[in-house]
Amino acid sequence: MARDLWLPRGCELPDSSQTTLLLFSGEKWQIFGTSASGRVLIVCPKLAFRWTELEFLSESLLSEFNFGSARFHILLSDRKYALRPVESCEVPNNKVDALAFSWSLNQSRKVLRNIFWSGGDTSLHDAIYVEQFSRLLPTWTSTPYVDDKVVLGTWLTGGVVVSTDSFERLTRLVGWLPVSDLAEIVKTAGIEVPAEGLEEKPAFRSRQVKKPEQKTPNFHLPGRQKLEEFFNEHVVDIVFNAEKYQALGIEFPAAIVLHGPPGCGKTFAVQRLIDFLGWPSYFIDSGSVGSPYIHETSRKIAEVFDNAVEYAPCAVVIDEMESFLSDRQASSKTGLYHVEEVAEFLRRIPEAVKKKVLVIAMTNMIDAIDPAVLRRGRFDHIIEMEMPSRVETASLIDFLLKGLPKNDGLKMDALYDALTGRALSDSAFVVREAARLAARAGKSRIDQERIEQALSLLPDEKKKRSVGFRQQ
Repeated sequence: MARDLWLPRGCELPDSSQTTLLLFSGEKWQIFGTSASGRVLIVCPKLAFRWTELEFLSESLLSEFNFGSARFHILLSDRKYALRPVESCEVPNNKVDALAFSWSLNQSRKVLRNIFWSGGDTSLHDAIYVEQFSRLLPTWTSTPYVDDKVVLGTWLTGGVVVSTDSFERLTRLVGWLPVSDLAEIVKTAGIEVPAEGLEEKPAFRSRQVKKPEQKTPNFHLPGRQKLEEFFNEHVVDIVFNAEKYQALGIEFPAAIVLHGPPGCGKTFAVQRLIDFLGWPSYFIDSGSVGSPYIHETSRKIAEVFDNAVEYAPCAVVIDEMESFLSDRQASSKTGLYHVEEVAEFLRRIPEAVKKKVLVIAMTNMIDAIDPAVLRRGRFDHIIEMEMPSRVETASLIDFLLKGLPKNDGLKMDALYDALTGRALSDSAFVVREAARLAARAGKSRIDQERIEQALSLLPDEKKKRSVGFRQQ
């Protein structure tokens, strides 16, 4: 946001309203609120001239406005319509709002294509959305080009950078929209819907569990057979056979804690489960809800749970739970505000589970967690994950190699032995590196030599790697 306000608060505008707060700003424009509850776009003359010259807007819509010695052009917007930068990525409230943005993207791209014979290579990610006139007004900043598919996907999700080409992922991120409506919105933008997007699927809000007589789908977790069995029994079976469990008072899977050393595969396991269920997911970590301001962290925690409940069934994943849920008695340095954050979790977790929110927490420091959090009724299942055994390592490697072209008769025992007890990401690294080395050597298949070479490139855990130079 610009340091200097172009107009002071209370500055009178041509419609007799006054400016209030500066809401958004760029190098050549600023958006203020107005006392009439609308918004006003203030633009430098060069940018305003470019918009009218290229016929994005009629000259009659941009009024000249002088403040002291400064000359501007202004555009007033009724409070019913959005006036904001595309990058602000406010999640649309309904299908109509989403279609309005999609149509504006379509019409703005048409203007650009009519002007530039190359097809209009101006990016609209840094544009200003003027809903009242169905336009995304480009600002021609020096930032890299962003494809319209990513612009639309990021807008619809409220800031998640995703292309409409990743349609299945997009449907999970905007679970409030039926798939048919989402496909319509994408088409309205002049963007082709991927083939899988044309297959109708129920929205998350109306997702139906399978009937008891139907076969329950089996969740697979390569490299973690015991955890796979646990998830199938305590999560998947309850979700897909809800009626028989509800008859005995089991409404929804209980909250779960996964704990173990870094690299044991906690995050991988949770992400696989969420992808399998096809639910929206909300992540809580220090980066997403942490704040130095009093009460702000608690407010953000409450906001995440409120959103999750609204779009249930879904999942809330608490990463590094020791950051929020450490023992209150041992956390004197954080004082009352830490106690407030723990109390917010203690209240929200049972409520969320009752409203069909799957809560999964992860930690490397289970002993640091507040005992009240780990009591039954909040987290019923506390699962320890150790580093992978030889059987688990072999299972993951075989799974990763299954879809790749490779020579027959590969000798894998040495690889299994070398990777046993190491992070599962190391196994993934070796397979990926073997594939890269094979491609670099002009091979069409992964061979024994490339596997052994990839294994030799795996960093020694006992040695520290350095980058750069050391000053003597």
